[in-house]
Amino acid sequence: MPEQQFKRNVAYKLRIGDILIGSPVINGERFAFLELGNKQIIRVNLIANIIEKYSSEGEKQYSFMTVDDGSGQIKVKAFGDDIKKLANITEGQTVLIIGVLRYFNNEIYISPEIIRNMQPEYLLIRKLEIEKEKAKNAQPIEREKIIAVKDNILNIIKEAEVNQGIDIDEIIMKIRDVSTDIINQEIKKMLEEGIIFEPRPGRVRYLG
Repeated sequence: MPEQQFKRNVAYKLRIGDILIGSPVINGERFAFLELGNKQIIRVNLIANIIEKYSSEGEKQYSFMTVDDGSGQIKVKAFGDDIKKLANITEGQTVLIIGVLRYFNNEIYISPEIIRNMQPEYLLIRKLEIEKEKAKNAQPIEREKIIAVKDNILNIIKEAEVNQGIDIDEIIMKIRDVSTDIINQEIKKMLEEGIIFEPRPGRVRYLG
């Protein structure tokens, strides 16, 4: 399929976890699109941290990197002249990636079009942005799930005692598929009940 056709497709803002639960649709032997809900996705727009990068040194020019946004991990692969797009990118950076989804050997990955450095806080901003969009069609959360969320938050806070607490933003990034509003509500309840306390604004510790 000619590259210019991809330019007409929307680059959907997604989290990696959303991509990984989608269903690849194959047309003949070619990957056609990723089916996610009622969307047919070819291009994506995501923000993630680079946790691993590898570039070839032989005749075959390619560069691979693994990125993680707290909801999952996915590979970004560039070949030939496209490796220039990854040239100034290093492990540990937070990046915006716009690219085309590919599927090979039962693996979904991204062929990059644009990669741009971002400040780390944009990871949380993007999570909040996507959650807000999902909330429009969300069903009320069940009581059992709320209890599970509370237990999860408390376990994370207890485990962080070795570091003398944990920032609330970090708790939000660790808990997947739960809205930030619910997490904040449960943290507020635990503060009011005296289960946890704030040694400073935005950071919590277990009051054991």
